[in-house]
Amino acid sequence: MIKDLVVNLPVGHRPVAAADYAISIAEAFGAHISGIAFAYEPVVAPTVMGGVPSDWIDAQRAESAKAADAAIARFEAASQRAGLSAEHRMLPATVGSAADLFGRIARRFDLSVVGQTEPERPAPEELIIESALFESGRPVIVVPYIQKQGLKLDRVLVCWDGSRTATRAIADSLPFLARAKAIDVVIVASGRAKNDEIPGADIGQHLARHGLKIEVKRIVAADTDVPNTILSYAADSSADFLVMGGYGHSRLREFVLGGATRGILASMTVPALMAH
Repeated sequence: MIKDLVVNLPVGHRPVAAADYAISIAEAFGAHISGIAFAYEPVVAPTVMGGVPSDWIDAQRAESAKAADAAIARFEAASQRAGLSAEHRMLPATVGSAADLFGRIARRFDLSVVGQTEPERPAPEELIIESALFESGRPVIVVPYIQKQGLKLDRVLVCWDGSRTATRAIADSLPFLARAKAIDVVIVASGRAKNDEIPGADIGQHLARHGLKIEVKRIVAADTDVPNTILSYAADSSADFLVMGGYGHSRLREFVLGGATRGILASMTVPALMAH
């Protein structure tokens, strides 16, 4: 069961979909929820460091703290309206250290919730998603910035390719799958069937033994178009929740996302539970 979750609270003018969605998860499971708001340090280019007045830096810090306070106030009000057990923390951090810190904090919760970044508007959430996925050892739910509804599990789409990360995601998603009305286990194939695509039936049987209503689907996609194929299927089937493994690796302490993971995060239209 989900009994303890943490959400990265969007600050400033960023969409608040992630906070609202996290609260709906806590409501559904009767879980405790923790909100983390970062008061970001001003970003000053090294070439102009000596030429920036200290008053400007202090003013930027105060503005960041004010934005974090506002995010916390909104979160607390929404949590109280929902009758939830909730707490919050405001943490000063740089953009880079916030991601690392959130990944470590998320280790102490059942799952974390982070909002998708808006296209053409780079935001700290992009790094926070990667850290939560690769550093926490816990599942992360990424919420589209356009999300309006709370948690809905009428049809869940489970992406299966037989990999360790997909296996981890399915195991971590069982509390959600148990509440789903319908579940499609989708195998994305690139043409003719391969040996590693055969286990779709086996994972379907495994989930059915948990008392879940499962349909195994095999859809075909070009190798370079897996993310769009998944998202198109999700739209056509009216799926409202996605489960998938999060692919990538660390290179010189920078995360390099796999192509399918990167594509889903860029264009997602439904909340996605990812695990690594």
